[in-house]
Amino acid sequence: MPMKPAPDAPLCFHTLIHRLEKLKLNYLEIPAAVVQQLGGTFNIRLQCSVNGAEAFACGLVALGEGRGYITLSSKRMKPQGLQLGQQVAVRLWADTSEFGMEVPEELAELLRQDEEGDRRFRLLPPGKQRYIIYHVSGVKSSQKRLDRALLLINNLKQLPPGKEDFRAMLGLPPREAL
Repeated sequence: MPMKPAPDAPLCFHTLIHRLEKLKLNYLEIPAAVVQQLGGTFNIRLQCSVNGAEAFACGLVALGEGRGYITLSSKRMKPQGLQLGQQVAVRLWADTSEFGMEVPEELAELLRQDEEGDRRFRLLPPGKQRYIIYHVSGVKSSQKRLDRALLLINNLKQLPPGKEDFRAMLGLPPREAL
């Protein structure tokens, strides 16, 4: 079986930008041969650079017939002038970060200082950990990142283990209560 690439050995290839209308998302098709070079498995965390732009954290999702895809948001496409159907140069390499994406300094510091918050955060499935990281990272202001980190981690500590959901972590009422 092919080995996963070393973090310092990116895979480089050309592919097209497509759209999955059913899911309303743009994606980069990852050919079956590249999937095999990545170990032949899906749901792995990677770093991706398109046409030499700044890399972003992503996951490889199954597309069928051994192919995969990586979502490509309009927000990432617009600054580069990328269009559906366009051929692009892609570089992929293993994401060796602990959580599959960079942790904002404010959240990292909060978790260093709050033992119970850190313990509860580490008990979450990886997707929920990334949700918290992504939400905290989603604002430019350091104070707002800290406010979001405090809100999410404090609410997380109040929830019963195994019953964590995003609305509750955000301090919102359950959907059925709306």
